[in-house]
Amino acid sequence: MSWRTTVLRKAAAALPPALLRPFGGPAAIFFHGVERRIVDPRLQINHHDIERFGEIAETLKRNFDVTPLSEVPFALRRPARHRRTVFLMSDDGYANTATVAAGVLRNLDLPWALFVSTWHIDTGELNRMTLARALLHGAAEGDYTFPHIGPCALNGSRHHVADVVLSRLRLLPAEAAENAVATMMTALKRPKCAPPLYNASEQFLNWNQVRTLAGQGVTIGAHAHWHWPMHDRQEAKYLRDQAELPRRRIEQEVGSCRYFAYPFGNAGDVGSQAWKAVREAGYDYAFTTLAGTLHAKQNPWLLPRYGLAPQESDLPSLLPLLRLGNSRVARWQRQLN
Repeated sequence: MSWRTTVLRKAAAALPPALLRPFGGPAAIFFHGVERRIVDPRLQINHHDIERFGEIAETLKRNFDVTPLSEVPFALRRPARHRRTVFLMSDDGYANTATVAAGVLRNLDLPWALFVSTWHIDTGELNRMTLARALLHGAAEGDYTFPHIGPCALNGSRHHVADVVLSRLRLLPAEAAENAVATMMTALKRPKCAPPLYNASEQFLNWNQVRTLAGQGVTIGAHAHWHWPMHDRQEAKYLRDQAELPRRRIEQEVGSCRYFAYPFGNAGDVGSQAWKAVREAGYDYAFTTLAGTLHAKQNPWLLPRYGLAPQESDLPSLLPLLRLGNSRVARWQRQLN
């Protein structure tokens, strides 16, 4: 959690929603997966517990106007008329969005959008960050060396070393990252290593499930083809493929695809060439993970979005406060332009 998010949440806990409501603006928010039970928080880091998620959904229902993504242009043009508007989204395309999250949202009649990484839907292969995390937390103690990352001592507590290695991995070009993770997977198979700690939470939807969700009214958007950052260390062709291939696959399998969400999506994960590739691929809007509220002066292919924490007890105060992030979003957008 960034220091900015920590400050926002502390402020939200101290300030009444009624005081902040006139300050707010339309906001995009997102989650990943939802599980009936969190067994191992180290590996289920992207998943909400169903009870906590249900509380979040009920709070949104009571306090905001949760709105389909088709209304984004109107919210951007007249944000003052949409202070209570929220666009709810889910990233990645985990199978439990169909088996768990969809039921919660359907019972509350809340519209939402699902952004899928199409290579993972096509193949069923797990997110490479998930595989790396499994090694770092599940391998036997010892010294390892991974290409493009270097030596790694897995002894005692793994949290710090896992954060360091995963941060280095995230900065790599796609081909180098694939090479590093492949080496990690080989290390996991050595006799001295514990079994990989894969979890059913990390399994992806298939296309039949995606089509079923679309038939229930869920908007389907693209979350790149391969779930990896689109920073400027990536080759131009890779960035084009990340933008073009998922739109093509979604249109083939489901129908219209107008929206894009960047994998990881923070300032270091999205480069100046990435948003241009997304624009040229024909998307109407694209979303990052920098927090802010929506307005017409923003680059439509670099829109702000807030990631929901496992527990959110102060959303009625917190979401209006997202407006405080707009100056940071504007500076970043200018840098990428």
